[in-house]
Amino acid sequence: MSRKARPRSARKGGLVLLALGALAALIAVAAVWSYAGPGPAAKSGETTVVVLERGSGLTRIAGALEDAGAIGSAGLFVLAARLTGAAGELKAGEYEFPSRAPMARVLADIRAGKVVRHFITIPEGWTSEMAAEAVNRQPVLTGTAPVAPEGALLPDTYQVQRGDDRAEVIARMRQAHDDLMAELWPKRQPGLPFDTPEEAVVLASIVEKETGIASERPRVAAVFVNRLRQGMRLESDPTIIYGVSKGRALGRGIRASELAAQTPWNTYRIDGLPPTPIANPGRASLEAVLNPPRTDELFFVADGTGGHVFATTYADHQRNVARWRQVERERAAAAAAP
Repeated sequence: MSRKARPRSARKGGLVLLALGALAALIAVAAVWSYAGPGPAAKSGETTVVVLERGSGLTRIAGALEDAGAIGSAGLFVLAARLTGAAGELKAGEYEFPSRAPMARVLADIRAGKVVRHFITIPEGWTSEMAAEAVNRQPVLTGTAPVAPEGALLPDTYQVQRGDDRAEVIARMRQAHDDLMAELWPKRQPGLPFDTPEEAVVLASIVEKETGIASERPRVAAVFVNRLRQGMRLESDPTIIYGVSKGRALGRGIRASELAAQTPWNTYRIDGLPPTPIANPGRASLEAVLNPPRTDELFFVADGTGGHVFATTYADHQRNVARWRQVERERAAAAAAP
């Protein structure tokens, strides 16, 4: 009787082991499917956005992902991160995952640090106050952006992340300017009529505001360099505007009273360079004033097409001015016509 019981017991044990093996296989398949298969649908829209805070550990990250609906199981995410070696490589930041993204995709993106990128563009010729306003308007940043000294920022497009400090963003813009000047200043043309990088930035800011056509910047710079060499006043309209509105568009022409106003920046009234830049110049304008072409041109005026016409003599300049005045009269007449 005992000999018969043992085989029955062995058979029963074998069935149990088989069942356990099948269950383990099913669990493994389910885990693999949960990891590599489609994830949860986004709670709203087509994507799920999750912000993983700096200093978050693996368990906290997994919980945040599950709470946001990016993954179905925080426990499985923790296990997968440990098994793949990603546990110590997960990066904080803002992430955006498409609806039903597999957990494998979520884990890979966080491991690679594929955070959502935000951008702030500071155009050439903006004042430092305008730049600070743009940084303060970016809703993903924190803190308050200070107004940098005029001309201390490098116009460019800057990448930022959610939670970045606005003051640090301004500091990056200042550092980019300083780095560029450290690169360009030693390569400057000899014999320029200014002695310091700061003076170069002042002149470059005037060039920046005088023309929006990139190809004209070197010729405009050459005119101003020639004027400084000959002791002539720069007579730049944007310097008048800066004295009136700190660089904001007037929305009208310059008045005779403003032309005659004795502001520190009015280059119709002062000799040499203004005391500060009138804007933040970009690389092209800085390069133009540090290495201007060698010309005899001393004058330029608008040509009616958005650019300027240049002249060496005052007589030629007067003829160019007369043509520009005629263009202005014709445009005024066309605007007034019924």
